[in-house]
Amino acid sequence: MATGDLAEFERLLAELRRDLEATVATDDARLDAIRSARSDANDDDEHDPEGATLSAEWSRAEGLHEGAVRELEEVAHAEQRLRDGRYGVCEGCGRGIPPERLRIRPAARFCVACAALRT
Repeated sequence: MATGDLAEFERLLAELRRDLEATVATDDARLDAIRSARSDANDDDEHDPEGATLSAEWSRAEGLHEGAVRELEEVAHAEQRLRDGRYGVCEGCGRGIPPERLRIRPAARFCVACAALRT
């Protein structure tokens, strides 16, 4: 991969990291607010009209938070591959991942064919 391409992908990964870190921080604050509201709410969710809403909101917020944390881990993995000289190489087949795919998914670990086999 050309040096100019590597610099571009390093920049894309840094931008993605900043965005995800902001998302995780926002999610943490949201989960804290829901946790606080749940602690103030009635423990009997079955008969409390607000209980089910808080439980559903917690589940949704926690799922979004976990997804952002996983994505952040993928970015860290991609940054390590960049430092090791393995960035842009499919972890499945060992072939190069097309730059077009990396521009869309900078943390991609697999080419399209190998990614399709994993789903």
